[in-house]
Amino acid sequence: MTASALTRPGERDRLSVKLSQIDWRLVSLMCVVAGVGCAMQYSIAGGSWQPWALDHLVRFCVLLVLMLGLSMVDLKWWFRAAYPMYGVLLVLVLMIEFTPLGYTAGGAKNWLNLGFTRIQPAEFMKIGLVLALARWYHDHSAKEARWHWKLIFPIGMIGVPFLLVAKQPDLGSAMIIGLTGAVVMFLAGLSWRIIAAAVAAAVAVIPPFVMFVMHDYQRNRVLTFLSPESDPSGTGYNIIQSKIALGSGGLLGRGYGLGSQSQLEFLPERQTDFIFSTLSEEFGFVGSFTVLICYVAIILIALRIASLSHSHFGRIASSGMVAFFALFVLINGAMVMGLAPVVGVPMPLLSYGGSSMLTVMIGFALIMAVRVNRYAELPKGNGLF
Repeated sequence: MTASALTRPGERDRLSVKLSQIDWRLVSLMCVVAGVGCAMQYSIAGGSWQPWALDHLVRFCVLLVLMLGLSMVDLKWWFRAAYPMYGVLLVLVLMIEFTPLGYTAGGAKNWLNLGFTRIQPAEFMKIGLVLALARWYHDHSAKEARWHWKLIFPIGMIGVPFLLVAKQPDLGSAMIIGLTGAVVMFLAGLSWRIIAAAVAAAVAVIPPFVMFVMHDYQRNRVLTFLSPESDPSGTGYNIIQSKIALGSGGLLGRGYGLGSQSQLEFLPERQTDFIFSTLSEEFGFVGSFTVLICYVAIILIALRIASLSHSHFGRIASSGMVAFFALFVLINGAMVMGLAPVVGVPMPLLSYGGSSMLTVMIGFALIMAVRVNRYAELPKGNGLF
């Protein structure tokens, strides 16, 4: 199907044409990573589908169908939903703080108890933020994106949820929100002088923030990252065990189902935050590097999709979604190798967990929608101020 055929009236709206525009290479790579995740969940449960592997597989299959369905949605509906979605999600985050519906789990008040279910609004705020920023930048000029007083609006869009989520406290989600927003502003054309000033300010603020603003357990995580051996049986335990698992895998690994750190339960959170350490122990450098290559391929293909979009909204939104996916991979990878503090960021598609997988799949649904509707032109000039 050629570009000219797709631009004929009514032709590009046919379901068969839209399905043909899905990047099945990207879908295949996502299936490979999720399949590896399922295999690892099976392994660490002692060769059992329960309690993680079956749930992981079923969840991915259901969300894959959802992703493909959402990718058929016309880009104009994503465009129109951007500000309302951000507003609703911001209200949900505020409800955690200011209503009795806020629910505390794992030391953080970051869940909303609706009675029939619990949701984690901070996870979905990452998508809402990217959409809202893409909508704002679509409606403003390159000069305004570079340096203008109106940039207080995207800064506010990033800053408000960042501060609210950090207060819960959910440092991992707050970090992803802040960094994703910063990447979107950079991609939209923010002046290098402002970027340099912001980096310098961040470096200056980090020490007092760690010492006087963070909760004690968060501060201990940062200090432990700097010297995990200072408390090997306490706060340094997670990082030390993760390093042991990574190192013991060697080149080819100890073998499927034979990882001592995971099978004997020395490695904490082995099905979620430290799943990559389990993979490295059982399949070694070759196995873990292969999975990382899959992640790199997913990111590069998605960036290519973003570059093909005719609309600025499509380019910014899909690039932002790629950014938060890449941040998941980078932060989790650095975390399990002891190069970053343990902040509870999962490895996307590989780790067990419903909220993070749902967020990732919706993000890729938008990326696919941008590819399917890459020739779409969206109106300008209706943005916020």
